[in-house]
Amino acid sequence: MWVILLIFSAIVDFVNGQLIDKYRGQWQSKAALLASVVINLGLLATFKYSGFLVENINAITGLGLPVPGFSLPIGISFYTFQTLSYSIDVYRGNTQVQKSFTNFLLFVSLFPQLIAGPILRYADIAKQLSDRRTTLKGFSAGITRFACGLGKKVLIANVAGSLATPILDGDLSSVSVLGGWFSIMLYAFQIYFDFSGYSDMAIGLGKMFGFDYGENFNYPYIARSATDFWRRWHISLSSFFRDYVYIPLGGNRRGLPIQLRNILIVWFLTGLWHGASWNFILWGLFYAVFLILEKTFLLKVLDKIPSIFGHVYGIALILIGWVFFYFTDLSKCFRMLGIMFGIGANGFTDAKTSLVFYNNLPFVIVAILACLPLKKLVRYGIHRLDPKSGKLNMGLSIGYNMVLLFICTASLVGSTYNPFLYFRF
Repeated sequence: MWVILLIFSAIVDFVNGQLIDKYRGQWQSKAALLASVVINLGLLATFKYSGFLVENINAITGLGLPVPGFSLPIGISFYTFQTLSYSIDVYRGNTQVQKSFTNFLLFVSLFPQLIAGPILRYADIAKQLSDRRTTLKGFSAGITRFACGLGKKVLIANVAGSLATPILDGDLSSVSVLGGWFSIMLYAFQIYFDFSGYSDMAIGLGKMFGFDYGENFNYPYIARSATDFWRRWHISLSSFFRDYVYIPLGGNRRGLPIQLRNILIVWFLTGLWHGASWNFILWGLFYAVFLILEKTFLLKVLDKIPSIFGHVYGIALILIGWVFFYFTDLSKCFRMLGIMFGIGANGFTDAKTSLVFYNNLPFVIVAILACLPLKKLVRYGIHRLDPKSGKLNMGLSIGYNMVLLFICTASLVGSTYNPFLYFRF
């Protein structure tokens, strides 16, 4: 059934793209663009947000309206944005209209990134839809990238989640201050390596078939501010909202008050995109507040102090943000925030947290190192050993892929904990 919905979305935007191009500069072109926006966002609102909207209407008015029980089509937030960006780009003249429905449907339904991103723009892969080449070098690079992503997901994200979930979903009255920060740090590992792992696997699979997808993450946990974090985290989403919402609203061209308004709108929508729940909206607005503070004065302060303080500020901000993101129950969300700052905590530390930490210290160290841009150092070392970086590099890649794929397969076979965090999108 949901495949039919995807095909319907593709038909809608393919037809509207033809109309926009045919009647360019006339009212029919604007009408086709409006139809694309209304239909795409209408489908997204119906399947993803109608239940949330009715629940809140009932809570406010006491009407008791029946709450829609739609199952969320997998990947609807991703492919809706992709098809919508196509219609807008054709209208703006940023890309040529696609004449072949088969090629357009291929763009919409590309399976490597369909359910977890990155969000593709038609203009970025238009030529590859009809003229792409699969090479041995590209296929090899794709295998390495896929193996890297699979390792992130299976060996780091799943392990971090298995450690964090019992604490976060358990009795919060037994959680200490350090226990709160430690459990959220574990969740930060889980969501980063889960999401970036899926992005790596999508990019790797794309390379195998001759597609080049843009990067979606750039070591976000080394960020020194909220502004820096969102240049590094889910790049395809933040750039989408920048180009299709923030800039059309006026961006930063119409004075500071309008710019601050635009930031609030964009981050309200960013939070809402992640899920039909108030905690996601609060998560988006949380970042909006700090982005506004940084825009007005805080970035200037951070630029004048040693970078270590900026990194501490950035990590603290990110971890607090993940509390809003994790807990759909706002009472538990605010209780965890209180615990992390000593309000209602079970002491500063506790035996359970210490036991989990010391028993898993090697894993924590590996996870932290994996958040850092060590790849450049590895490449530099290989180049020093082999200036041409030829046979050595190839041999290491083959060995790396084989060992990592074997370990990941063994881990998947031996474990029942393998959550898909981004099912809600």
